[in-house]
Amino acid sequence: MNCLSCKNGTMIENTTTYFTELANGYIIIENVPCFKCTQCGEIYYKSSVLEKIDEILEKIEQISSKIFIMDYNNAA
Repeated sequence: MNCLSCKNGTMIENTTTYFTELANGYIIIENVPCFKCTQCGEIYYKSSVLEKIDEILEKIEQISSKIFIMDYNNAA
């Protein structure tokens, strides 16, 4: 699959660290499955992965403090 951003690179299966800021702190989820461009490094997620991230974030919002780091494989 070609990259949708640079149009030249190839998207390969990989993992990445997902980082976001919520109202009550910062969330870091490690080892998130993704597709990463070999040329520009752009990252894309499958819709099923994004849905799981949303579920994780909803749970974390209820229990989190300022910073929360989680491994995707342990939460999925």
